[in-house]
Amino acid sequence: MAAGRERAVRLLRQLQQAACRCPSHSHTYSQVPERPTLGNTDYAFEMAISNIRYGEGVTKEIGMDLQNLGAKRVCLMTDKNLSRLPPVNAVLNSLSKYGINFQMYDNVRVEPTDQSFLDAITFAKKGEFDAYVAVGGGSVMDTCKAANLYSSSPMSDFLDYVNAPIGKGKPVTVPLKPLIAVPTTSGTGSETTGVAIFDFKELKVKTGIASRAIKPTLGIIDPLHTLSMPERIVANSGFDVLCHALESYTALPYSMRSPCPSNPIDRPAYQGSNPISDVWALHALRIVAKYLKRAMRNPEDREARANMHLASAFAGIGFGNAGVHLCHGMSYPISGLVKAYKPKDYNVDHSLVPHGLSVVLTSPAVFAFTAQMHPERHLEAAEILGADIRTARIKDAGLILADTLRKFLFDLNVDDGLAAIGYSKADIPALVKGTLPQERVTKLSPRPQTEEDLSALFEASMKLY
Repeated sequence: MAAGRERAVRLLRQLQQAACRCPSHSHTYSQVPERPTLGNTDYAFEMAISNIRYGEGVTKEIGMDLQNLGAKRVCLMTDKNLSRLPPVNAVLNSLSKYGINFQMYDNVRVEPTDQSFLDAITFAKKGEFDAYVAVGGGSVMDTCKAANLYSSSPMSDFLDYVNAPIGKGKPVTVPLKPLIAVPTTSGTGSETTGVAIFDFKELKVKTGIASRAIKPTLGIIDPLHTLSMPERIVANSGFDVLCHALESYTALPYSMRSPCPSNPIDRPAYQGSNPISDVWALHALRIVAKYLKRAMRNPEDREARANMHLASAFAGIGFGNAGVHLCHGMSYPISGLVKAYKPKDYNVDHSLVPHGLSVVLTSPAVFAFTAQMHPERHLEAAEILGADIRTARIKDAGLILADTLRKFLFDLNVDDGLAAIGYSKADIPALVKGTLPQERVTKLSPRPQTEEDLSALFEASMKLY
């Protein structure tokens, strides 16, 4: 009896040693030990973008897209100015041609607030829509993303999905309705990203919602829509593309970002610079260097305006996954604390600092500050923007990029620093206070910063030239 048991045990051991070890076939497979992460930094990055369709006149296909989706009740979102312009008319013609049932919401606020988001959300909830179309700049696309999110999650509190520490920053787990985004400016890249930015009026700062789940289903990039953009809107939109590219390329590498998420749903949309985002950021930067001045100075330069429209999407793919850092983090209180500034070419009834302008005004100071980390990337960016770096010293990378940016901005008639848009040194404590909650982006700076550092950066940005 005992001898029989011993033979059986020996046979089982021999079978175990000879068995296929791959997980598909083996019954003896054991889980591979988890890869340790040094200092709890992340070890992976994830790419998420919307589907993109590009071409002159491609807007005419939207009615067919909605038919293909089986949409029965469509929400069309835009703003008052755009509602009378060719881009919206092109969409309306397509919806009419293909018999799409829709309601239009044209009360989107340029530079949205929490209240303007809530107004759009109320409209979306009442409409019970099964698809959305956003026609406009980043303000329209971001408002539409928020309306889609909260109408799809009607029991959620507004702060549930708003970025921490201002909101709760909960992951989005509800299914959203299809959203087609039609950008009419060449700046935000919002047609590619899962980000929606707004002014939180109570704290006088910008914040937002960041989740891959809210990115548009489809971005329609029709360069015909850029031909009606006035000069300063072209410039300020282009500055947003410039900083998206520069910031995502110089951001903290993804493998240095912490904490490493315990669940992939918690991996943030903004993950740090990574090899794929780098490609898109550099390509966008080259287009900006070649075409932004042309696009601003000549509205009939279709080649320049079409390329800037693409550059906006390219940079959006880059920063939508890598993130941005100090220029954007500091821009939010610059916009949120605006006093009486009203920019040329913007038909609005309230004071505002256009987003691209609020971002670019601090760029010389910021990149002079961050360049001690990854100076070779800063030097490469300066060369793309026109600097001669043949005899440059690597330790001077920040100063070279800062000077290159100042020249670029001077050539494009940009306001001479924060003082020119209504700020003074007395405002610096409030600007710093408004930057501190922007940890989602400021922690992606390659160089950590103190409150004293932020004060110095704002002071250095009061005057550019």
